[in-house]
Amino acid sequence: MKSRAKHIQFAQLAIIFLGGILFGTAPALIAQDSPITGPSLDEVFLFRPSRFPEGNWNPKNLRFEDVEFQSQDGTKLHGWLCPTPDPFAHVLYLHGTGKNLSDRAQLLEKLTRQHKLTVMIFDYRGYGRSESLPTVDGAIADSFAARAKFAEIAQIPESEIVLMGRSLGGAMAIQIAAALPPRGMILESTFASYRGVAELHAPKFAFLIPDEKLHSVELISEIKTSFLISHGDRDRLIPFAAGQKLFRAAPAPKKFIRIPGADHNDPQSHNYYKALDRFLRSLPRLRRSQ
Repeated sequence: MKSRAKHIQFAQLAIIFLGGILFGTAPALIAQDSPITGPSLDEVFLFRPSRFPEGNWNPKNLRFEDVEFQSQDGTKLHGWLCPTPDPFAHVLYLHGTGKNLSDRAQLLEKLTRQHKLTVMIFDYRGYGRSESLPTVDGAIADSFAARAKFAEIAQIPESEIVLMGRSLGGAMAIQIAAALPPRGMILESTFASYRGVAELHAPKFAFLIPDEKLHSVELISEIKTSFLISHGDRDRLIPFAAGQKLFRAAPAPKKFIRIPGADHNDPQSHNYYKALDRFLRSLPRLRRSQ
């Protein structure tokens, strides 16, 4: 029975990854003028969204404002703006593949109250209150649109926004930073390449994923900014070595934080948040729009 179940599992994965090649869209590393189609089967495997009303949509201790905007193709998106008076930085937070923005309320409270940041978080298409279905190209386009909207609200240049991405969100941050370098980059538990994750979890079918699809380790070398990169050394989903590989490829100035004993979804350590404060204070002074 175990052998039969294993064969079924491999067959399912084969369908997912083969479908991603047969029906997938062309990679969109920077260009935003290519049409966005529905999800390929490998993207159905990649994204794990939860939709409204799942989550914590009325957090007691977080001050936030709803933000509504549109992606490049007209898809309606939703986010939260979490303001702080006279912030140290304006941070666009790009979340990972699971759940939705409302599940990050505790983190947002910490970033705004303890670290004095103004933060905008948003849901990719197919997550939370955002429309449509999630795709890689769509999520990249949504990330571009979110940065533009945040800059408009804050009345600062897009290049003055700090990008903070966790897991898949780190890959999205790298995509938009390659087009326009940000004031700083904060990457948490981010993979070096999408195909590399597949090679770990579905090695027989990983070759079906185009190598250039979310190939973060190649793009990161082109981004001229300051980096803070962290990774748990017991991460079973995206190995610690992936974070180290990204760090080696990133240009200086950069700092790597090892999170001892941490798995993929474990909280960050106290030492990490101390390093985060130091990193934010080391960034160039904010230049406001004229």
